[in-house]
Amino acid sequence: MKLEKVLIANRGEIALRVLRACRQLGLKTVAVHSTADRDLMHVKLADETVCIGPAAPKDSYLNIPSIIAAAESTGASAIHPGYGFLSESADFAEMVERSGFTFIGPTADTIRLMGDKVSAKKAMQKAGVPCVPGSPGALGEDIAENKKLAAKIGYPIIIKASGGGGGRGMRVVRSEAELEDSINLTRREADMFFNNPAVYMEKFLENPRHVEFQILSDGQGHAVYLGERDCSMQRRNQKVLEEAPAPFITAEQRKSIGERCAKACVEIGYRGAGTFEFLYENGQFYFIEMNTRVQVEHPVTEMITDVDIVREMISVCAGNPLSLKQSDVKIKGHAFECRINAEDPRTFIPSPGEIKMLHVPGGPGVRWDSHVYQGYKVPPYYDSLVGKLIVHDDTRELARFRALEALNELVLDGIKTNIPLHRELLTDPAEIKGGVSIHYLEKKLASESEEEQNAAKEQPQS
Repeated sequence: MKLEKVLIANRGEIALRVLRACRQLGLKTVAVHSTADRDLMHVKLADETVCIGPAAPKDSYLNIPSIIAAAESTGASAIHPGYGFLSESADFAEMVERSGFTFIGPTADTIRLMGDKVSAKKAMQKAGVPCVPGSPGALGEDIAENKKLAAKIGYPIIIKASGGGGGRGMRVVRSEAELEDSINLTRREADMFFNNPAVYMEKFLENPRHVEFQILSDGQGHAVYLGERDCSMQRRNQKVLEEAPAPFITAEQRKSIGERCAKACVEIGYRGAGTFEFLYENGQFYFIEMNTRVQVEHPVTEMITDVDIVREMISVCAGNPLSLKQSDVKIKGHAFECRINAEDPRTFIPSPGEIKMLHVPGGPGVRWDSHVYQGYKVPPYYDSLVGKLIVHDDTRELARFRALEALNELVLDGIKTNIPLHRELLTDPAEIKGGVSIHYLEKKLASESEEEQNAAKEQPQS
């Protein structure tokens, strides 16, 4: 299979990242865009451009017929979905392939298998990947049986939507008295948001970390793991600060879990880049889901392995075998990624507008992945991510210092950003030590908010 021209079905920094990888492979590019995104950097740099609809995502970046029509009219041979939007839509992948194009990602069947939490868990258990103790499949209607199962697992438990994601379709249950109502409520929510009322039950871990493994697989019987990332610094289930490798994970643990993830990819015939997400608590890994796409935080892994994940993803989806073996993968040093969002650093309210001044940090080990430029107007219609600041150094502590220096150099004036929050996080004693839980940032922000409210109450009235 030979690729000559790739249509990039996305926007922002990931679209620019894909364009650069295509250029390195000698491929021509087609940038599709909404009416609000005519001035995006990758649109200016692409070989061809096609406007696929109005600003609203449902009318443009989620409009499958428009994207397929753009590929047909430009003679594209493949479509790269980036992340978000249609990247994990099995229907989109299927439509792309049926229309005669290469989908740069897994097959539709693989996306469906791993997109359903119940079937994904069964596949992982079969491959020997450790999973959170829970129901063997979707819960039935017999409440007595469900109560027995919950008692066997041990409270607290969590009810999850089988087709869920993004923090929706989940409910923690701490006693038997709450169980029946919680199952029914989660079913209704699952049906409403995901058009799939199936729910399942798992043990609820109180203070886990979020540790994920990056894999590459060619769908031809070969897969490698590129180490792990710690993505525990989250707000409302959205990652804020990531690092690789994960603190306090041993080489033996990395090898044990990584080999199982690679084995699972071979068994399910996985093709492309993917991520196995785990909760990690008390020295144990528990699989929660697989993301069948490139991740926002892939650069931290690229920095510690020198592997171009996006370029390799395109290559294997073109039918080429992996260009590297597991023995070629070496973990070197430490990396951090700060997600820079156009939002108020305290209230997190989005802050669209024109970037009046931009100064990008530089120096050894500093990388800035972004689509914005001075004079660019951040639109109000999409995700607030405006850039990713990634740094690398020999040790975690040196990388943390480098990240702070780079944040001090970074200037993004004209809009509010969360740069102050990242400075605060990187000097936080718990973050300096490493290994915070997924609940740490939420609790920290809640505590600071309470302190500010109390201080305001104590102010004398004028």
